[in-house]
Amino acid sequence: MPLIQRNIIEEARLLSRQFRALTIVGPRQSGKTTLSKLLLGNKPYVNLENPNTQSKAEEDIEAFLKQFPEGAILDEVQRVPDIFRYLQELLDNNKARGQFILTGSNNFLLQEQISQSLAGRTGYLQLLPLSYSELYAANLSYDNINKHILTGGYPEIWDHQLMPDKWMASYIQTYVQRDVRFVRNITNLGDFNRFILLCANRAGQLINREEIARSIGVDTKTIQAWLSVLESSYIIYLLQPWYNNLNKRIIKTPKLFFYDTGLLCYLLGISTQSALEKHSLYGNIFENWIITEIKKNRFNAGINGGLYFFRDSTGNEIDLLLEKEGNTIAIEIKSAKKIDSGMLSGLRYWKKNNLNSQGILIYGGEKNEEISEGMQVVSWKDVTEI
Repeated sequence: MPLIQRNIIEEARLLSRQFRALTIVGPRQSGKTTLSKLLLGNKPYVNLENPNTQSKAEEDIEAFLKQFPEGAILDEVQRVPDIFRYLQELLDNNKARGQFILTGSNNFLLQEQISQSLAGRTGYLQLLPLSYSELYAANLSYDNINKHILTGGYPEIWDHQLMPDKWMASYIQTYVQRDVRFVRNITNLGDFNRFILLCANRAGQLINREEIARSIGVDTKTIQAWLSVLESSYIIYLLQPWYNNLNKRIIKTPKLFFYDTGLLCYLLGISTQSALEKHSLYGNIFENWIITEIKKNRFNAGINGGLYFFRDSTGNEIDLLLEKEGNTIAIEIKSAKKIDSGMLSGLRYWKKNNLNSQGILIYGGEKNEEISEGMQVVSWKDVTEI
């Protein structure tokens, strides 16, 4: 099967020309190594997750890096945290652009090291699993959104036509046994596995840390720490609420979403289209897929942030507020294949109070339609245009 073109490639090339190094982060198996070799395929590739390589690097980092006078691809670089201080000096002594690519599957550890040692020296990109846009361009997309929801976007599944649920079972087992223990010393992996399942059952909902803590029998500080683990390793993300007062965005309750709906469906025990359509959380899963596709498209363009939801004390709600080119676009998401006027109530409320804001309803049907000036209905297939 031909290599699927990644939409992030142009942004990656641009940053490689701007910075002395490029850092690419994202979940395991999202294609970071493939992208890195595409960018710097003429340079040595070093996997620091290999125990022998990691041991040699830690033994004498300076000597280790001297092997690569022209630069290299350093994969899973967070495994050797001290390497960043040596890279700082090396990059300061050589002003050439695009010397190194650093990759990692833990955002928190990498950001911490970059802010301390490599600020201003490295570009920064987040690579998520394949987007619908990328699959469509490669003539691999389906006309049925439920197939996309169930399959998710991990490249290996698409490259080799693997069974998603079998692949996800191995992915989760490896993730818990390897990454979770590396990031944080979690002694009771059984409780942590229950926590992941509880998160799956709350996808697309306001997160209630106290209720999750009670369900597992741990304190809320533990739940907060575990949420950070899932966030930093790109299993989940938290969508923050939008308020006119920017400071309030971080103190109100966020919503929980998964980066990959294939993984979400596996955790919920959903393996067929009929089970998906009948599931009580189908609307939430559909919404999760749409919002994550928009997030992927923005990351691929090098845009971080600018995504929120709106909910007021009287129950008025907008699924997604998208800040784009100085404007705020209100987006409602409905899994139904046919439109009824009730679906537009949230948008009408928003438009009444934000006259210049554009309103979009994304739904499970096929046709696009202009409802009124500044308000339109868009098929899920055209999420790539938003």
